[in-house]
Formats: sequence, structure tokens, C-alpha cells
Amino acid sequence: MAKDADEIWHLGDVCAELILDELRAIGPRVTLVRGNCDSNFEWPLVVDLVRCGLKFRLQHVPPDEPPDDVDVLLHGHTHVPRNERRGKVLFLNPGCVARPNRGSLPSVAWLEIADGKINWKLVPLR
Repeated sequence: MAKDADEIWHLGDVCAELILDELRAIGPRVTLVRGNCDSNFEWPLVVDLVRCGLKFRLQHVPPDEPPDDVDVLLHGHTHVPRNERRGKVLFLNPGCVARPNRGSLPSVAWLEIADGKINWKLVPLR
């Protein structure tokens, strides 16, 4: 499935750089942010992207308040899937592949962006 993506966005806690190598070997460009379990301090804490006219922010730890300057905030940290609108900002979390939390299944998410609209699909891995 990931090989069909235009991009892969990793929201932190890569933990082992071998995993990053495996992701890059899939083919699509990989963008990542540093999580609290990552030791590579060259990785950014926040990445802002614009795709199809929408502003995305990738960061590991979600902020307490929605940022004013983005449409969608994607985060990790909780290891629990999330699809919640707070004010004008959509908060999305794909869950976690290896260490899901609070009874959630291991998961990733598929994000499609077209005509300024988002289609977010959580993909359970079991």
C-alpha cells in the first residue's frame, strides 16, 4: 500500500534508524519529525507543508491549542488514532504500528487530498 503513495509522512518515534531506511526503500519520499523516543537531533520537531492549497503541520506532540496558521495538524505521541476538529483545525493521528495505546489496534492511515478536501482512512494492521 505505501508504495502507491506520493509521500510517506512519519510523525515521530522512529526509534531505530533502520526503520527509516526501510521506509525510504519503499519508494515514495519520506518526511519525518522527531519524536520523544528519537535520538537524532538533526530531525525537525515541526514540518509545515502545503498540499493542494491546504496547510499541514507535522509534529510529534500535539499542542494544547489549535495553531492559527494551519488547516490540518498531524501528530503521533499518544499512539491512539484521532480524527477531531478543534476550531478550524483538523487534528489527525494515524495511531501506531508497533506500540498502540489504550486498546487501539496497530494502524497507519491513508490520506488523500483533492480539490481542497481531505479523505482520511485509518488502516488497521491486524
